[in-house]
Amino acid sequence: MTRPQATGPGPRDTGQTPGVPTDWDAPADLSKDPAVVPDLSSVDVPAELEREIRDHMAKYPNHRSAALPALMAAQRVHGWCSPDAIWQVAAVMRVTPAYLSSITTFYDMFNTEPLGHHQVYVCTSVACNLRNAQALLEALQEAGEGYEDANIRGFECLGACDMAPMASIDGRYVGPIDPDEASDVIDALKEGRPPLPGRGLGDDGFKLPWEDGSNG
Repeated sequence: MTRPQATGPGPRDTGQTPGVPTDWDAPADLSKDPAVVPDLSSVDVPAELEREIRDHMAKYPNHRSAALPALMAAQRVHGWCSPDAIWQVAAVMRVTPAYLSSITTFYDMFNTEPLGHHQVYVCTSVACNLRNAQALLEALQEAGEGYEDANIRGFECLGACDMAPMASIDGRYVGPIDPDEASDVIDALKEGRPPLPGRGLGDDGFKLPWEDGSNG
């Protein structure tokens, strides 16, 4: 049987893989203006945010190493890593916005679109799923339906298997959480209260399930 011949341009003719850009390794265009570092004197940065960013910068020999906590601080203030938030961090840290954008688009705990001020991540790793994590996630999403100021999602692993099922609620590790408590968590967020006081890692009196005689 005669094999049909390919017609028209294609990978066989060009050596290129379909869908892959051909200029990914092109040299930089040195004729373009260099990236701009925002002038802090012309950027309106909230005073508390600037102080926090500077505190983080002071912890590292290279101030660029403070990018992650600085961006997280900006996200808490703005609710997401908006262009304004990135511009403010860049001005304080004396780096380009492009450098910071490359970080926010790599780490999925940074929001590059508005998703609400409250970040609720339910750990859905294998260990947590054995403790009914999926039911907790669904219960929180149902309780938070219509509440646009909270981003409720599953997260592959938060490294807190000993308090499963658990969630990171605005950076605070809380657990174990029963799915029946989902409405209590959402009500607390709406009212500006810490959800489930005493059940968060670092809370006064916090104990792991086996430390208070409970098996969870």
